[in-house]
Formats: sequence, structure tokens, C-alpha cells
Amino acid sequence: MSGESGQPQAGPSHAGLDLPNLERNRAGVPGGVIRRAGAQAPRSWIQTVLDQIIGSPRQWVTPSEVVPVSVLAVQRYLLEDEPRDTVPKPPLYCYDVTISDGVYREKCYLDPSLNSLVHQNILKVGIEMKISRVSCLYNEKRLGQGILCIDNVHCGETSDTISLETPFRNRAHGEKPERPLRGGKSHYLALWNNEDPYGDIWLTNKQPEEHNFSDTKIISLSHLEMTWTNRRSFPALLVRILHKSKLRYYGKPDKKMIEPYQTFLEVADNSGTVSVIMWNALCPEWYKSLRVGLVLLLQDYSVKKSYPFRMQPLPVDPEIKPISTMEICLNLRDPPTNIIIIPEKQVKPEWRLPKLNHRFITRSELDDMPENRICDVIGILVFVGRVQRSKKKENGEDFWSYRWIHIADGTSELPFIVELFSTSQPEIFENIYPMTYFVCTQLKVVRNDTQVPKLLYLTTTNESRVFITGHKGQPYTYDAKVKNFIQWIKTQTDSGEVKNTVIGGYYPYPPVPETFSKYSSSIKVESLLTAISEVKKEIEDLQYREQKRIAIQGIITVIKYVPYSSATDNASAPETPRNANQPSTSQAARGETQSPERNVKRPLDDVPRCSQCFQVASASLSVSNKIRILQGPSAKPVAVPQPEASVHIKGTKPGVANVSPRREGGLSTPLRKARKTISDRWESPLWREKKFGLIDHLHYSHVYPESIPRKFIFEHRKFLTEQYNSQPAKYVPPEGRPPKLDDFKSARCLGHFEVTLLGLNHEIAIDVAFLPMYCPEDVRTSQIDTLLTSMNYSCVYPQELTGNDRIQGPRALAGDIIKAATELDRVHIIGILDICNLGNNKVEVYLQKIYSPKNTS
Repeated sequence: MSGESGQPQAGPSHAGLDLPNLERNRAGVPGGVIRRAGAQAPRSWIQTVLDQIIGSPRQWVTPSEVVPVSVLAVQRYLLEDEPRDTVPKPPLYCYDVTISDGVYREKCYLDPSLNSLVHQNILKVGIEMKISRVSCLYNEKRLGQGILCIDNVHCGETSDTISLETPFRNRAHGEKPERPLRGGKSHYLALWNNEDPYGDIWLTNKQPEEHNFSDTKIISLSHLEMTWTNRRSFPALLVRILHKSKLRYYGKPDKKMIEPYQTFLEVADNSGTVSVIMWNALCPEWYKSLRVGLVLLLQDYSVKKSYPFRMQPLPVDPEIKPISTMEICLNLRDPPTNIIIIPEKQVKPEWRLPKLNHRFITRSELDDMPENRICDVIGILVFVGRVQRSKKKENGEDFWSYRWIHIADGTSELPFIVELFSTSQPEIFENIYPMTYFVCTQLKVVRNDTQVPKLLYLTTTNESRVFITGHKGQPYTYDAKVKNFIQWIKTQTDSGEVKNTVIGGYYPYPPVPETFSKYSSSIKVESLLTAISEVKKEIEDLQYREQKRIAIQGIITVIKYVPYSSATDNASAPETPRNANQPSTSQAARGETQSPERNVKRPLDDVPRCSQCFQVASASLSVSNKIRILQGPSAKPVAVPQPEASVHIKGTKPGVANVSPRREGGLSTPLRKARKTISDRWESPLWREKKFGLIDHLHYSHVYPESIPRKFIFEHRKFLTEQYNSQPAKYVPPEGRPPKLDDFKSARCLGHFEVTLLGLNHEIAIDVAFLPMYCPEDVRTSQIDTLLTSMNYSCVYPQELTGNDRIQGPRALAGDIIKAATELDRVHIIGILDICNLGNNKVEVYLQKIYSPKNTS
């Protein structure tokens, strides 16, 4: 097993540049340096730089010529303490960057001072960058061996002409399994979290094998529980896997564990259930091959007293005794565990191994489920949000990866809303998209009925497993509710196109409570309020795809309505490269960078093509029911044609904050009948007094294309899926010419508002975005009377508008909101802001909720 057959050397690995002249050829050398390329060979910039370093009396050089190189891989790993370190340091994740100059590839070590470029997704695969300073780091335990270090770079734009055909200059860099350039670890970590298995050390080829039980002594779990403290050796266990947890990486700089992983299996025989802990190198060898339901024969294991504070999952069968006094430990050594997967056909009825029992619920049943209830769901995906990240600890380097999804099952007008964390199944987590049959087990109910709007969603647990393919033959297919769902899907199938499914975009969830006191009790932070002077640092500390919610105090001084078409046109401005020595977040909004995607056009395979099955969530909702839908895409978000891009409707008098005349019970609908007009901007007199004397004015009101939810098109599923996934660790060339994100229809048409908040001390202001989502009925019945109320209504997507409503609806809402702002002139409010870092210098700040003095208690 990798990492166990031999202990890697500390310091630069064997895959560095060797100084002695060894065997050489144009395809690379086994660790040597090619001093001169052949006369017929193209010139290699990488080789030229290496020659300069070797001939330099210093350990670093500034290349005589700086040319663009392509980034092919960015790979992360944990670096152990150096021998000179006397005090253990916090985790330090390092990055190896593979570059290509068109002649050779080279794996280089990125100086830790440049790590922020990766954290901000500025240094990423697929771009061209210029390296202006390099150095050599030597391994003093090996003769003449070192690695190339990148000390200073200038990151450019995405390149369309990257080839993967160039060979490694050093053949050791292409050997399998891949090893980091520095330290003693045998493997790389996933780029954005520690839960996902990544790289070629993770095996998948463990197959069931028939076993001759004639000479095998087997002990039951209940008997083992009574006798384990008096035994030195233990007979074999014959058990079925009932639960499998996600991976836990516990590596630390001061620990010399080569593969520090841990996972839990809940296993059972006919006498009880017990926790099995798989440690270290056994995880890469076995984790991906083990699945819930398999029968295992465990030999040469160890037993220890159980950890008292671990939360164990609910038992599958309440009649089987849970054993909580001991744990089974599986290790590659001490003793070397022997694991055998027994074929199901060899499992005998007299063994009386437990069957899997699922807890499937329907969406109609969820409303009555209590808090923290564990359940399983099946349905069809109607919304898949973008991947987001959140810090595990406030000042730590580790992140959770998660995304929000909606699942429809035909039993309710509303979908399941699921907070889907990474379950150590990246092959599924990164490849889910709407129109997919989706099964998720071991979900926990989260609810708060006292909050307005009510909070009700599901979240994954440590034992959650996800399935999107290969449903046939799975144990859950025999469940009655699964069969009912399959029958429902069959009745919805026709030859029409699948409609009304949505992917990606900014998703403001969970909703903010209606009062500040409820908000205060719902969050877990040291400081409840953030000073407006600290917002800039909060934004700059945010890493790629990290989303954070903060509360600030201020005064609303400007509100400007920006139509949808204007928002997307501005968002497509080209990006400007920046120097890597200044990796702080830019205040100015920057444009979109196209990443390589694939344009896939294939038939729907076995996915049903239906026109009605996605309309269940909103086809017959009343106005009040639509308002109840929690923030984000409903099961039927419909794209609406873009409103005209003019700043004012015909006849509008600039600067007048009024709205169209109302009839009794609603707005005057026909635009031609409205003589009074709607203004698209309101400005407080206070702003005119203070705006030129500000210490700082932060501009974060821009809405980028990545934050606009898109109508899902199955033929472009690969492109759309990749747009809303995290940046990959290795470059994958596009097939053909990929489309642009703006080519896909938006699932919302309202545009957005740019809101300026002035600090209470009148010294700093910040521009933020507000994205209202509404139903046409809300506008026609005039239910939005104040800006505060409108934010409580920012919770659903509009239905299709026709005729004058395409302009009147959004702008009537704009007029209502702008008019309502006059009521808050000079009023001190508390604003709840969502900060989103999209990477590559693109940051957005959304105004999610405001509290006036009336609703802070």
C-alpha cells in the first residue's frame, strides 16, 4: 500500500531536480537536469531557468526572460514540522503547481507567501501566468537533489491553447502514485476540503470473494462484548454494514502519520450492532470499495473501550441490541487486519444477518416531522445550487463544502430543501444536476416553527450517503415509498421537453428571522455586530466560494434599480490581470473569466422527458402559499423575458420617488393608463451632504453572471454543472467551443437594487446588492408597503409575465421599494449582509434583511 511500504524522506522528495548529469532524453530524465536541448528541439523556458539557477551563486534568480506558462495542476497537501521547529505550528497546507512551457512540464513548489492566490482562486488551472522569480530548495539528506520553487508570479487570463501532450522534464513527476514535492506524506488532499478522497492512492477494485468457512471460527458480537477484556486474540466476525461515515482527516504538522484518515462503519450480526473504526492506510485501500449492505468477514482486528462522547447513528433495527461499551479497530498493522467481502449469494439464512431498513418519507409527511428526526428521501432534482464553503473553525484553515438542492417527489406542492454537505463521494457531489433521480439517506430534519418565515429543511449527517445512478439492485428499491415515486414519475413522462428546472446562482438560505432578537439567538459568533470599518477586512479574509453572514449598523442613503439586462451586460466585462504580490480583494467589481467547459449534446439516456413532473411545486399555489416558500428557487422557477434596458419608463420624471396610481385593492395594471411614473433611483439628502467627505466607500453591489440562477438545459448539463462546481485541481481541456453562461436564460428577471449604507459615524459607506423575488400577484394586490415588508417577501420566483407586465411588474415593485425608502431616511437600521467570494477577485455583498428599531426586539 502506498505510503506503508517505505517511509518517505522528509524535505524535498525524490521527484526533484538532480544536479548530476544522469541519463537524458527528450522525454525527460529520471531526476536529472537537461542542460541543453538538442539542436532540433524547441527551446524550453523551464530548462533555461533551471540552467540559470544551477549556474547562479545564489539560491534564487530572476529569469532573464519572462514568458507565459500554462497552469496544469494545483495540488494541496499538509506539510509536517521541520526538524528545527521547537513549537508545533498550526496546519500549513502547501501547494504544488504543475506548469507547462509548451516543451516540458514541471511540478514546482509554491512559496507559502503566495498561498492566498490559491485561496482566492486567482492562481488556478487553465490560466497563463508569468513567473518573475524562482528559487531552488535542496534536500540535504540526498545528494544534489532539490525542487524548483515559485516565489513571484503574475496571474493572467484563461488560455484556450493548452496542450496535455507535453512530457514532464523530470520523469519522476509523472510516476504513480503521485507524491508531494515536500514532506513525508504519500498523497495529496482534495483541493477545497479534507473529506473527499483525492488521487490515485484511493483504490476501488476490491471485489467479493467466496470463502471456505469450514476452518473459520466466528464469534458473535454479544459474546465478544462479554469476553473481549479477557482475550488476547479474537475469532472472526461475520457482519453486515449498516452505516458508513464520511472520511475524517486528522493530519497535523507534528504527527508523522503518512495517511492520517479515519472512518466509521456501523456493523451488525444477529446479536447486536457495534462501531468499527478503520484507520490510516486501510482507508485509501478499502473506503471506496465498501458500501452499505455488504457482508464482511473481519479477522485479526483489535478491540478497545468505546469513546464515550461519539454520537452514534440510530439503529437500523430496533430489535437488535446496540453495543456501546466497545469498538472494533481495523489497522494495516498491529495487528494487520484481514477484510473479506462475502458475496451475497454465499450468505446463508441461518446466519440471520439483519436486513437494511430505510426510513423514507415523502414531502407531504415532512411538515409533521419533529426536529432532528432522521429520514431518507427519494425524488427528482429540480434545483441544484452552486458549491459553497464555510470554515469549520473561525480562524482555521479547514472548510466544509456544501450546496443547496431541491427535490420533488409529487406528494406536495413544495420540494424538499436539502443542505447537502460533501459525503466523501466527490464523483456524485460534483456531478449532480437537475432532472436526476436522487436518493439521500440519513438526513436530519431542521425546523423552527416560531420563525417567520418558518424554517424547515433537511441536512446531511456524518452517515449520509447519496445515490444518483445505479439504483437498480439497491436495497431501497424494494421500499413502498420508492415504488410509489417510480410510479408517479412514469405517469408524468411524455415526449415534451423537461421544463422549469434551475441550476446555480446565489441562494439566500436559510432565511433571516423576522426580528433581530431571533436572529441573535440563531447564530453562533463571538461578536453579534460588525463595525462598518471592519467589513473590508471581513471581505478580504473570505476565501474562494466562502459565504458568510454578518450584521452591521447604518443608514440607507441611496437605492437604485438596475434592470436584469443591464446587470448581465456589465458582468461580462473582461478581467484585468493583477500582480501576485498584491493578492488583496479588489473593491471595484471585476468581470467574468471564462473557464474551460465541455458542450455535451447527448440524448436523455434513461432520464424521463416530462413537461408536468416539475410543475408540482407552484402550479396551483395561492398568493399566500407562494409567499410561504422559503427563499431561493421554488420547484417551478420560470424565466421571464428581460425588461427594457432604459433607465426610466417613458414619461418618467427623473428624481421623483413615486409610483403608478393605485386602484382600490391593487395597482393600476395597464402601463398606458398610468400618467404618474416610477423613478429608478432615490437619494437621501443626507447622502448629498456626506458623500464627498467619506474616509472610504466600498463598492460591492455588482451581481456577476455566476450569481444568477439559470434555466437548466439537459444538452448542456456538463457545461452548467462545471460552472457551479468548485475549481478542479487538474486541467481538463474543453471539447469544442463551450457556450457562455450569459447564453442561458435567467430563472429570475427582476434585476436587482444597488443599496448604499452609510455608517452611523458618516465616515464609511458600502454599496450592496438586494435581489428581490416576487409573484406578480404581490404587485397587483399592493401587499408590499414598506422596504421592511418587501424583504420579508423576497422569497419566491416570478411566474411568466406577458405584455406590459414585463415592464410594469418589476418597475412597479421598484417604485414601491424606493418609495418605502423615504420612510427610513436618517433612520438607524441593522442590515444583515451575505458576503460571497466567487474567486478571481469577484466579491458580492447582498442585503438579506434590515431591522428597524421597531423589529429589533
